[in-house]
Amino acid sequence: MSSNPPLPAATLLLLRDGEAGLEVFMVARHHQIDFASGALVFPGGKVDPHDRHEDVPILSEGLHGHAPLEQSVRIAAIREAFEESGVLLARDAATGGLVSAARLETLGHYREPLNRSEIGIAAFLRQERLRLAADLLAPFAHWITPDVGVKRFDTYFYLAEAPADHLAVHDGYESVDSVWISPSAALREQQEGKRLIIFPTRMILAKLARSNSVADAMLRARREKIVTVLPLIVTREDGEKILILPEEAGFGRIEAPLSTL
Repeated sequence: MSSNPPLPAATLLLLRDGEAGLEVFMVARHHQIDFASGALVFPGGKVDPHDRHEDVPILSEGLHGHAPLEQSVRIAAIREAFEESGVLLARDAATGGLVSAARLETLGHYREPLNRSEIGIAAFLRQERLRLAADLLAPFAHWITPDVGVKRFDTYFYLAEAPADHLAVHDGYESVDSVWISPSAALREQQEGKRLIIFPTRMILAKLARSNSVADAMLRARREKIVTVLPLIVTREDGEKILILPEEAGFGRIEAPLSTL
């Protein structure tokens, strides 16, 4: 068993309404990344120390009243989405309007320095006179990695509608491909062996697939209570390890051998 505490992390599901219904933006992880190597995932990552800077909530909208941890994970969700997809949920401090596509093109060079922590999110916002639009996020799920293995994450999932004029593009180093895809299509392609999608991501996709539009997904997310998922792993008498999810978390009753997930 591991005694490592889970690292706070955040994931953002960027949504849009496609011709066939709800679509979500996903990226293919680089094969040399040590977590979820080669898998199709949502933009996200662990909270950076810069995300906890005391000035960031002041430079943001929608964070007032939240505890420091909740503030930092929402900040991380927006920052990671910008780094990995190029989509930035932020407003011009002067006009109050969301960053336009034209303005976004002038900000792309910040993606790598932010990823490397060479610049903090507060400094970025001050330099560019921006405010994070954390009010656009809707909490969707909360998963904690079981107490096994070395790396553990305490991950908060959020939904947000992608600004219509923002072009989502993978970063080229942590992720090597990207796609707008319906949740059901992603699950189908995984079952057909066309995509590698890890178990938690599949569960998030299955929950998202219950909605047929951005408006429906956002409404459901804002209405439903978030129940933390800490998968339980038990060992049967024959030695096989079984993973169990709490049914009240909203993902259905899951009880399956680890070898099949």
